[in-house]
Amino acid sequence: MVTASVVLYNTPRQEICQILGSLEESAVDKVYVIDHSPGEESREIVGSFGKALYEHHPNGGYGRGHNHGIRKALENGSKYHAVINPDVYWEGDAIGALRDFMDSRVDCGLVMPKVLFPNGDIQYLCKLLPTPMDLIGRRFLPLKGYTERHNYEYEMRWSGYDHVMEIPSLSGCFMFMRCDVLRKTGGFDERFFLYAEDMDLCRRIGEESATLFYPDVEVYHAYKRDSYKHLKFLGMHISSIIKYFNKWGWIFDSRRKEINQRSLQERR
Repeated sequence: MVTASVVLYNTPRQEICQILGSLEESAVDKVYVIDHSPGEESREIVGSFGKALYEHHPNGGYGRGHNHGIRKALENGSKYHAVINPDVYWEGDAIGALRDFMDSRVDCGLVMPKVLFPNGDIQYLCKLLPTPMDLIGRRFLPLKGYTERHNYEYEMRWSGYDHVMEIPSLSGCFMFMRCDVLRKTGGFDERFFLYAEDMDLCRRIGEESATLFYPDVEVYHAYKRDSYKHLKFLGMHISSIIKYFNKWGWIFDSRRKEINQRSLQERR
């Protein structure tokens, strides 16, 4: 069985229909739609898609919402579970292709497809495990030359994004995961309300199995980057970054250094 979860919060009707339409045409058995919106206006929209199951919950954060879906996936014996943003969509059977890839790579616990902007440009979402400078310095230091050079390494742009790679930190916009690994690691850490929960989960999965980028499957992602536009979301982002480094280490994190050096070996 393959399942998926999508978390809504005042999500436009067009986005809901787009993501559920993509899932409806893919090899997924059930889609758990967790709605954190104040009202239940989306219930009827979701109900028009045969594979979708609607639940309304108070807004406890992105990770907590997806954990509802992850728990149901594990309870129902799902083999794979996908965590997907509502502003993602694709053509064809992306889920089936990722399932087949995971079947061929029993060492893999998490895979992310190639993610594109709606205009077709690539989103550089394959990253090293972050240092404080990676998340704070490149955001607040207004040095364009430094940022470009830094992103070239941190976002692994040197790789070309054209082959299967083991990646230390994969984006939470589309995470296709093996449920046996989720049983060992657990789902998202619910202390992260929004942002950084994907880095944390990917790192925990990476201690149990391979976390891979698979470019033969492509999906589109609107990528709103709300923390760059609204102070409220910027505050949430900063709060999550602090929690992340409090958990894993700010300066002294020997495991981070070891994992990143292993990834950079491919460059050399």
